[in-house]
Amino acid sequence: MTLAAATELAAATNEHLASISNTLIYSSMAVYTLAFFAYIAEWLLGSRSKVARTAAALTADGAKKAQAPAVTVKKKGGTTVLERPQVVVRSTSGARDVPDGPGAHGGDEQGDLYGRIAVSLTVLAFLVELAGVVARAASVERAPWGNMYEFNITFSTVAVAVYLVLLALKKNIRWLGLFLITTVLLDLGLAVTVLYTASDQLVPALHSYWLYIHVSTAIFCGAVFYVGAVATILYLFKDAYENKLVSGGKPGAFATSVLERLPASASLDKFAYRINAAVFPLWTFTIIAGAIWAGDAWGRYWNWDPKETWSFITWVAYACYLHARATAGWKGRKAAYLAMIAFACWLFNYYGVNIFVTGKHSYAGV
Repeated sequence: MTLAAATELAAATNEHLASISNTLIYSSMAVYTLAFFAYIAEWLLGSRSKVARTAAALTADGAKKAQAPAVTVKKKGGTTVLERPQVVVRSTSGARDVPDGPGAHGGDEQGDLYGRIAVSLTVLAFLVELAGVVARAASVERAPWGNMYEFNITFSTVAVAVYLVLLALKKNIRWLGLFLITTVLLDLGLAVTVLYTASDQLVPALHSYWLYIHVSTAIFCGAVFYVGAVATILYLFKDAYENKLVSGGKPGAFATSVLERLPASASLDKFAYRINAAVFPLWTFTIIAGAIWAGDAWGRYWNWDPKETWSFITWVAYACYLHARATAGWKGRKAAYLAMIAFACWLFNYYGVNIFVTGKHSYAGV
């Protein structure tokens, strides 16, 4: 076989792999959509008859009787236990005691079944999307995160992987599924429409082993920060709901039906803090790795490029959040607002800087 024929065959093979990758990404979107509807069914079938549980826990008597029983459902001739006993948490000294909600299914057996189906579909969609990312890597013969399209499909894959790993570790976070899959579908929709870029090779500056180290850690950090941000948003809603009950107010039926099934605000606050604190050292390493790569590629470790600047701003924002969260008087909503500002900085660092700002990182293209 001549060199020209071999080159043509390799190009045709890579093009075929790119086509397979696109097909797999679209297929994963279809399965994610099925998982989305299954999560919706879980929430819709969730029992709405236990509204008094959270309200009672916020009263003086409820606080004394905070050790709530396991969630049970009536069946023919008996009952079925769906969850472990609810855990009573205390956010700060002197704060109210509130039991964690039963989860999206709300104690409904059929809702629990749909939730399990949703998780199974999420696993299937994750495997299909992962295969699509691998096929994209094979088509370009490099790491599959050389542009925003590749970053997006890899980011959503890692975000789902974080969720599934936490479930595998027996963490009670199935309530996160609907919110996660919704944003994953939006992310993939944006990737295949606005951000799509045909398979191509990278510019010489990106041909480095630091591409695997720096960008992979950035993707993983972003996925974990995202999970923490969702928990923080839900914390703000749940905290407002609990405060309204404490003050004698009556939340709307929809808010009550949804929020009473979530973990207590203190649990959500603690979960978000632990997630962000765990990944913050890796984000620090990501910035350091990028500086080392910049030194190899451009001769300077720091150039105050827009991407570098906003990465540093994001680091400062999360550092302020973690410091505030660990400081007396700054727990709760104040720290949560800082966490949201920090994640907004991360989002702008990726989307805003890449799309609207020109810098040395612009060579990766959209």
